[in-house]
Amino acid sequence: MILLHADKKFERFEDVTPEILKKAGVKLLLCDLDNTLRLHSEKEPADELIDWIMECKKAGVKVVIISNNGRKKMMQKFCEPLEIDCVWWAKKPLSTKLTAAMEDYKFKPSETVMLGDKWSTDVLAAKFAKIRAWKVEHRRDIV
Repeated sequence: MILLHADKKFERFEDVTPEILKKAGVKLLLCDLDNTLRLHSEKEPADELIDWIMECKKAGVKVVIISNNGRKKMMQKFCEPLEIDCVWWAKKPLSTKLTAAMEDYKFKPSETVMLGDKWSTDVLAAKFAKIRAWKVEHRRDIV
């Protein structure tokens, strides 16, 4: 196992299509929030994120946000319109919250992927949890 090696790389979260998820046998998609699904400056989910989450749900994929962000109320407010669960203060690269999510939702490691933008937290946490790590490029404001 190469700890800092992502199993797949994508430009943006939108590139992870329901078809790709289905082909890979993904039923639980654990996602980082900041700079993966949203910019730090975004207070509400962008339309493309809402659409993407809905498409994942239609494909039968459970999406859960697993973030190191410690602001519980902000996280809940952001995730509420998406109708998805969130885990704050996950302390990645520790894998305890990823493993707990698999247990809580009753998915196997072979059915689970962690999607994130950082090698040092998201990819490493996935490797410690013995699940696949998919990496996206760090999301930035377009100037």
